[in-house]
Amino acid sequence: MGALERWWHAPAPARRLAMLRLLVGGYAVAYLLVRFFHLISVTQMSAKQWKPVGPVVLLDAPLPPGTVVPMVVTTLVLGLAFVAGWRFRLTGPAFAAAFLWVTSYRNSWSMVFHTDNLMVLHVIVLATAPAADALSLDARRRGESPDDTPHAWYGWAIRLMCAVTVATYFIAGWSKLHNSGWGWVTSDTLRSYVAYDNLRKVELGAGYSWLGAGLAQHGWVFPPLAALSLAVELGAPLALLHARLGRVWAVGAWSFHVGVLVLMAIMFHYPVSGVAYTSFFPVERLHDRWQRWRTRR
Repeated sequence: MGALERWWHAPAPARRLAMLRLLVGGYAVAYLLVRFFHLISVTQMSAKQWKPVGPVVLLDAPLPPGTVVPMVVTTLVLGLAFVAGWRFRLTGPAFAAAFLWVTSYRNSWSMVFHTDNLMVLHVIVLATAPAADALSLDARRRGESPDDTPHAWYGWAIRLMCAVTVATYFIAGWSKLHNSGWGWVTSDTLRSYVAYDNLRKVELGAGYSWLGAGLAQHGWVFPPLAALSLAVELGAPLALLHARLGRVWAVGAWSFHVGVLVLMAIMFHYPVSGVAYTSFFPVERLHDRWQRWRTRR
């Protein structure tokens, strides 16, 4: 238990956690801006498409259409406060709750977007942590300069973000084994997925992967790719054993999603952006580079 506690409370500098707030929060705000009209489009959908998920199960019926736009706008404003680190003890949890609600509300109509889950979980973790103790309006108001002394108070949240990320991949890998067994690696399962998805897109006139469609003719390509994908997912817990191993795994997981994009023209925006894996890296160095660039100007 002592080793686990030491791992969980491994010290980290305040700036690292603050940079994670800026990166993950900034991505979440960009998500709300880019998908604004998509998020409010539920007001045009039939009530027959309503199947509440997550916290939205508390509702007996859809919200009045006139409340959806203010709900998304309020979440966006809270997101800006989250990124800026303004009154973070209040706005941090408020944004996390609002963001969970908005994404869950959209997922309660017609289709569940599982790709949003990791981003929302990261926001929730940061909202419960002292992520605005540096590089924030709160820190500026207190007259505090960035402190690079590592503290366990900042490290636990970073560890939790890593653990949450790893858990999502391990669950995905376990689901593959549960549904397909080792046939996922030894059979044509992956090849069939790639071929079917690209053929469906061709029939619908949507964008497809010419590379994936071409490779589907060569069955020998896919067992190694299936094995690699399963290794990334089931091997995810190994990323928690050592910082360097975690960074290697993060690069592998990112490459996995790039492969999905190349072979199936399916874009997992949060992982492909790299932001999903920032908790595995000393991201305070980005702030160092920014400061050096400003000094040279």
